[in-house]
Amino acid sequence: MDDKEFQTHASEALEDLHNRLGRATEEHEFEADFNAGALAIEFENPPAKFVVSPNAPVKQIWVSAHMKSHKLDWDPARGAFAANGQTLVDLIAEAVGKQLGTAVRL
Repeated sequence: MDDKEFQTHASEALEDLHNRLGRATEEHEFEADFNAGALAIEFENPPAKFVVSPNAPVKQIWVSAHMKSHKLDWDPARGAFAANGQTLVDLIAEAVGKQLGTAVRL
């Protein structure tokens, strides 16, 4: 995958995730902010911040959540960034749900 293709896939993935999170904030207590190409997910109680950002040099999306780092590669068969069998959306839904103590659908 070349740089332009990565940027396209990463931008689309983060925009889609931001939109999904925006809908979820109507039901759950957290905020999602998309700024300067990175997505921040913030929780007030208990306090936490997750960061989702593209890493262009290695063509991955990196997620920092629950004091762990996840590195997702583009999976053309799924049409999504994924790692360890989980897509970006599934990974974030699980992490947000764990933080809130309730299942979250994105």
